[in-house]
Amino acid sequence: MSSKQSDPLLFGKVQTEAMFNLQKELLDEYAEASRVWLDRVKSEVELWTELPAKITTARSVLEFIRVYQKCVAAQMEMNAEDGRRMLGDCQRIAQKITGSLNGGLPNRGKERRSGSLF
Repeated sequence: MSSKQSDPLLFGKVQTEAMFNLQKELLDEYAEASRVWLDRVKSEVELWTELPAKITTARSVLEFIRVYQKCVAAQMEMNAEDGRRMLGDCQRIAQKITGSLNGGLPNRGKERRSGSLF
């Protein structure tokens, strides 16, 4: 076989390996994200299942409101953290996909257009 005949086969092999590597990396990212989200759900369940016990120990309406307010504030913080985590997960996945489209080459940054603000 001449070298001209083997080049397409080599190219196909390299592309197939790259595709399998990308799939493995994406599956690893999805698995890690799933583990983190499961932990997050568990912590939210704990937060809300502890609330009734805390409310029943409240001795006044003001104390009841404080307990409930702390729980709601914790929920809001969890939601904000969820948003940050989701954004980070999406960015990592998008980087892996775009990296594979670039032939695995690292992004060198976008060239600024003249007059562009970004």
